[in-house]
Amino acid sequence: MKKSIIQSKQAPKAVGTYSQAVKIGNTVYLSGQIGLDPASGILAEDFTAQTHQVFQNLRAVCQAAGGDLHNIAKLGVFVTDLSNFSALNDIMSQYFTEPYPARAAVQAAALPKGALVEADGIMVLEE
Repeated sequence: MKKSIIQSKQAPKAVGTYSQAVKIGNTVYLSGQIGLDPASGILAEDFTAQTHQVFQNLRAVCQAAGGDLHNIAKLGVFVTDLSNFSALNDIMSQYFTEPYPARAAVQAAALPKGALVEADGIMVLEE
């Protein structure tokens, strides 16, 4: 199958040797997004602002691939402090509706650029 690279100017440029997303068939593998503002490249101030920006960035990449957040089948969320778990759920409910994607939420010792939250995913586009 053909592999296509997905890029969106509405999401931050990759900060390393990776693509924002890779599409193979009707499956899109979304790289991790942190709470960077795509225009300024500046990390949002706190956990809440970063989490909103993470989901906005993911949405932009999903849309560039021809889908949206509701097409995400598997979501991985990484936080530097699991005490933010309740806030994560509250914010996520503003971007996702039932049926929710499968999800893992784990605490990480550190994230790129000092971020407090990062999310990646696997999106399946409708055929």
